[in-house]
Amino acid sequence: MDRRETIKTMLLGALGTGMLINGCTPGSSDRRKLQDVYDFSSYGRTPEEKARDQRIFSDNFFTDHEFETVAVLCDLILPATATAGAASEAFVPEFIDFAVKEWPNQQEDFRKGIEWLDTYSKSKNGKDFIFASAENQKIILDEIAYPDKATEVTQAGVDFFTKMRNFTLTGYYTTEMGFNDLGYVGNRPNVWDGVPQEVLDDLNMSYEEEWLTKCVDQSKRNDTAEWDEDGNLLT
Repeated sequence: MDRRETIKTMLLGALGTGMLINGCTPGSSDRRKLQDVYDFSSYGRTPEEKARDQRIFSDNFFTDHEFETVAVLCDLILPATATAGAASEAFVPEFIDFAVKEWPNQQEDFRKGIEWLDTYSKSKNGKDFIFASAENQKIILDEIAYPDKATEVTQAGVDFFTKMRNFTLTGYYTTEMGFNDLGYVGNRPNVWDGVPQEVLDDLNMSYEEEWLTKCVDQSKRNDTAEWDEDGNLLT
């Protein structure tokens, strides 16, 4: 099982509702914000909440360099596959920029984490992380992707990458693209035609014919049940 399949298996049981945004690639000079791709006006807001939204939306948190670093990390964590787009195509970097504005207690961790990553990359490759080769980027990530392998030198990077990975997965798998990747379709009505016969046989049990016709006949599943005065089911 590859990494993306492992992640999908972990998430399927815990997935809830989230922002549904469509994909595109960040990194151009025309940098977007999350509100450029998601309609925040589609739900009710009080005047106070609208003012707060406007304040949060008024600017980006990350500098352009920090944002590019976040985008590169997102796609290293969740790259594109033959059947699913990369994290950046689902606007995960924009989501993270928005999220850290919502949670100020996360801001210093991200800013210092990116600073640490660049410093560490310079010590190894003589350049910031986003300018290192793909091979050298992956070498660094191999050193900080596993908390149980953290050293005194890499602990800060491990802590940052763990947070980065958590935000990336949250951002991606609460988008339409992420839902499609999981095969998640949400709550849908199903048809129940009773306990399987093999289970009934194993328990030495069976349905009464009357209940089979009244309760398990799926052609009548939209009918409203009726009861007599003694509590007997009529239909």
